[in-house]
Amino acid sequence: MRQLGIILTDRGPKYAVSGAPINSHDAAKECVKALKRDKRYARATHNTCAAVLSDGQVLKNDDGEAGAGMVIVRMLCREGLHDHMIIVTRWFGGTHLGGDRFRHVQSCVRQYLDEL
Repeated sequence: MRQLGIILTDRGPKYAVSGAPINSHDAAKECVKALKRDKRYARATHNTCAAVLSDGQVLKNDDGEAGAGMVIVRMLCREGLHDHMIIVTRWFGGTHLGGDRFRHVQSCVRQYLDEL
C-alpha cells in the first residue's frame, strides 16, 4: 500500500491519501483493512474509498462522507485507471467545510494520481 500521509489541512480537518492495486471486491476490503491497522487511520472520521475494476465493476464506500466515493470514481474513470483502490482519509477538526470537502477529496486524489 502506498501512503502519502497528510497532504492537506483546512480550518482544522486534515486529509491524507493512500492507495494500492486491487483486482476484486475482497482485495478492496483487505486494502482498507490493511490501512486501518494503523491506529491513526482507524481513528479517522472518514476513510472514503473507490476503485474501478477492469471488468467495469465500480466499488466505492463513502464511509459517512456522502458523495465523496463518487468523486473518486469519476476521477479514476477520467484517468482510465482500473484495478487500483484510492482511499482519502479525513480527520474532522471541529469545523464543517461544506462543499470545500469535495474539492479537498479531489486535490488528494489528484496528488496521488500525479505521483503514480
